Amino acid sequence: MSSIYTMGIDVGSTASKCVILKDGKEIVAKSLVDVGAGTSGPARAISAVLESAGMKKEDMAYILATGYGRKSLEEQGLANKEMSELSCHAKGAHFLFPNVRTVIDIGGQDAKVLEISNGAMVNFQMNDKCAAGTGRFLDVMARVLEVKVSDMEELGMQSTKEAEISPTCTVFAESAVISALAQGTDKRDIINGIHKSIASRVSGLARRIGVRDDVVMTGGVAQNGAIVEALSEYLGHPILTSPLTQYNGALGAALFAYEKAKK
Repeated sequence: MSSIYTMGIDVGSTASKCVILKDGKEIVAKSLVDVGAGTSGPARAISAVLESAGMKKEDMAYILATGYGRKSLEEQGLANKEMSELSCHAKGAHFLFPNVRTVIDIGGQDAKVLEISNGAMVNFQMNDKCAAGTGRFLDVMARVLEVKVSDMEELGMQSTKEAEISPTCTVFAESAVISALAQGTDKRDIINGIHKSIASRVSGLARRIGVRDDVVMTGGVAQNGAIVEALSEYLGHPILTSPLTQYNGALGAALFAYEKAKK
């Protein structure tokens, strides 16, 4: 029997991710392009993942899109179907961590906490009205501090004390950072404060639905170990992450695509 290849595409607000799966089990290739919805990012991510796998679009039994810009992909004929990122994140996290009960996903524009039962989402809380506690929040803070987002984890870990940064609003937090810099506060202490403020905000979101082990963190912000550690302290639970954290939504979409291809 020949193998079934499926593709999942996660079009986020800030990045486009693709995963190709073989028989719903093996990751054949993945790609990430640092621009998301409304750009050339999704098409470029699809080209990159196909090239990496040495395959053509026609080799895919089913292509499923998820994420912020998922609807446009179905309209453009780049995907067979689109599906909510909540379901896809639940599916992807369960594939990577079969005992997952709580998924904390911090993306570019929103933060979401999912309650998982037997691999499926049964409840969720989402912060999508405000950029505080998201990847966008980190981008803004990094720009004000004149540091790279990728360097924030290490800098925050070097802090000797935490500068108080309000987690309530990106605009207020930006003002607080500028004010702290003017007073000569060490950048590392400000970054530590920023990490703690994100952890504080997201832990509040998580407590609304209850936190149960295993707790898994996904999304680009999960690559910042200082935030993962701060969040773990706030919640009183260990947090698991995977090197595939940014691909979790695309992985879930590829898994759903496999189920549809089998039907």
